Amino acid sequence: MRNTKKISIPPQATIKEAVEAIDKGVMQIALVVEDDKLLGTLSDGDIRRALLDGCSLRDGIEGRYNPNPTTGRLGQQHEDLVQLALRHKVKQIPMLDEDDKLVGIEYIDDYLSSPEKPNAIVLMAGGLGTRLRPLTSEMPKPMLTVGSKPILETILESFSRYGFRNFFFSVNYKAEKIRDYFKDGEQYGVRITYLNEKNRLGTAGALSLLPLEQIREPIIVMNGDLLTNVNFEHLLNYHLLTNAEATMCVREYKLQVPYGVVETEGASIQKIVEKPTQQFFVNAGIYVLNPSVLQLIPKDTAYDMPHLFETLINSGHKTCSFPISDYWMDIGQPHDFDQANSEYDEVFDV
Repeated sequence: MRNTKKISIPPQATIKEAVEAIDKGVMQIALVVEDDKLLGTLSDGDIRRALLDGCSLRDGIEGRYNPNPTTGRLGQQHEDLVQLALRHKVKQIPMLDEDDKLVGIEYIDDYLSSPEKPNAIVLMAGGLGTRLRPLTSEMPKPMLTVGSKPILETILESFSRYGFRNFFFSVNYKAEKIRDYFKDGEQYGVRITYLNEKNRLGTAGALSLLPLEQIREPIIVMNGDLLTNVNFEHLLNYHLLTNAEATMCVREYKLQVPYGVVETEGASIQKIVEKPTQQFFVNAGIYVLNPSVLQLIPKDTAYDMPHLFETLINSGHKTCSFPISDYWMDIGQPHDFDQANSEYDEVFDV
């Protein structure tokens, strides 16, 4: 069930405010709410009809929203909600408690799962998390709770939403904590196989532990301490369209020089640029690799992803970048952990 904060508006709201709420919520709907009571719903279609009728964005929404929307009850089974949505031809069902108060909204597309994909997902979960101590003294970093669940669980559920079911967890530090929690993945509707790093193998070395004879499709590799809402299906499709051997997700990183930069020629000053900003693409810790690439990774040896990409580039193989602008957080420092917890509910609509 998703949070309704971003899509709730009062009955006195304007059409412009309704449009803003619909855009923020990315569910094509706004909820008209007063004193925690649902008064009605306003869809993007309702907005278009109002504008076609001659309304302006400054006009109020009164008389424009649906006062009798399809609603569900807290605790109602997902299967029942899907049938209810199909019967009434809606994708969103506001959920009410026993006192008829609004408690959330179900977005039916969340339960109409994508077709199962054969691609393996490898999540690197064996790091020591040294910079996050004492939080990681007794718990591996991917098992730290952000929001209401471990980081690794959020990652798994994100991939599962796109139809990925075949997972490999590379584990080392406090591996039993991860095994005991996820087991074989059955409770999530996925299959989890564990790659046991006897020695720490870096960000790519653990891939040498994969059963290569079973890998026939491109794999997605991701660090187990990242929180992101990247569309993994789009990432995989991009990799296939570019015919790359390997794809690296990258993010734009801006660095501002805190001083005026002086450009000189000899002793002469040519130009002064006040506090310029430099922009770079940085490695985002998410990769797509063709099966053939795995043959290049040495067995049981520490080996990092940048080295693998350098090897591919130097040998003439095609590598591509996939720029991401979606939410992305590398939980490496205590302040990252605190920030991720403060942002989690809004980003992941829990």
